[in-house]
Amino acid sequence: MNSLSHNLLAPVLGLLSLLLLYYLWSRKSKGKGISPPEPVGSWPLIGHLHLLGGQIPAVRVLAALADKYGPVFKIRLGMHPAIVVSNWESVKECFTTNDKVLSNRPSSNAGKYLGHNYAAFGATHGPYWREVRKLVQLQVLSSRRLEALKHFRKLEIETSIKELYREIDRDQGLLDSIEYQEFDRPSKEVAMSQWFEHLSLNIIVRMIAGKRYAGTEEGRSFRKVIEEFMRLFGQFDLSDAVPLPLLSWIDFQGHIKSMKRISKELSVITESWIDEHVNKNLKGESGNEQDFIDVMLSAIDDKFTKYGHSKETIIKATIVNIILAGSDTTSVHLTWILSLLVNNREVMKRAQDEIDIKVGKERWVDESDIKNLVYLQAIVKETLRLFPPGPLSLPHEAMEDCHVGGYFIPKGTRLMVNVWKLHRDPRIWSEPGPALW
Repeated sequence: MNSLSHNLLAPVLGLLSLLLLYYLWSRKSKGKGISPPEPVGSWPLIGHLHLLGGQIPAVRVLAALADKYGPVFKIRLGMHPAIVVSNWESVKECFTTNDKVLSNRPSSNAGKYLGHNYAAFGATHGPYWREVRKLVQLQVLSSRRLEALKHFRKLEIETSIKELYREIDRDQGLLDSIEYQEFDRPSKEVAMSQWFEHLSLNIIVRMIAGKRYAGTEEGRSFRKVIEEFMRLFGQFDLSDAVPLPLLSWIDFQGHIKSMKRISKELSVITESWIDEHVNKNLKGESGNEQDFIDVMLSAIDDKFTKYGHSKETIIKATIVNIILAGSDTTSVHLTWILSLLVNNREVMKRAQDEIDIKVGKERWVDESDIKNLVYLQAIVKETLRLFPPGPLSLPHEAMEDCHVGGYFIPKGTRLMVNVWKLHRDPRIWSEPGPALW
């Protein structure tokens, strides 16, 4: 009995300590300025999370709260205070006036276990974060580098489109059979969302590692790992909202265990890519064409590793970050565009006519043609406005006290932008609904 009492005492004291610290923090914040309005209904420990877990998408719930409480309001994500911003004036204030103060990311299990202990996404704003960001912006994803790898994108798109035609027409024998299948379904129906996912991932992997996984067992295994990685990254974990060591240790939802497993599986794959490039360089077989891994192998030196992450870890984490940022978002956006075009034939016909006039029917559209396809650009932008792939921004965290929209925002407060609500603001767009469609 004494042993049981002793075991229970530690978590109870830990919980009471957290509640006391939160009380002292909230008392300290008062008197420094007006606090943003806060919806009623916050529960102990979980805060307003119970409002966001229903059938209605969280962005719509938060949009309704913004209509009631204003474009800047406060909610509690578990034990973490957060502000939700949904008008352009306050968003501009967040990312111009307060850009440095609000540039930090909150800690999370995803950043720890999927992000190689914050070697990529979720990294604390500081010198390491700045070095990695500079590397990605100026070397890995520079305009010169993307132009040099343009043929990778073109070849992958052409190959994937040919495979799509073959997939549709193979039962009729109109085209030669192919040696591998991109889809498991034998009928003429093609899941275009899946096709876009495969296309986006294939392009990114080609540019990262110079590999193409389409149609192979290795490719299917890789896509399965990536899909599981994406799913876990988007999962809500209770121990993130209520940061008690006991919750992380028990892992009620099993997310931490799954994150550790999938991170290990993905690491095996990315390590093999890095080893292939290292061996190729040692043999002098690298050639003039450099993919992203080649660039990072030559660019990452002691000024990166002095912050505690090895060269290999930084490369693996950056690979994961690029895949996470570029694969799913692109495929979701393309799926929305196609869906809207299919259901709005007049818009699709006008886009086709523009392509026929500006490009012609003798060749496929090239990246260099985009600047002349004004109506197509409008379709892409309008779809992105109405159905952004990230309708709710990833959270930021205030490193210092600041003010947003006239409200006092204490250090440690999290920030989320309701992009979906912002993009439908009638003060900005006279027809905030689907005007083009």
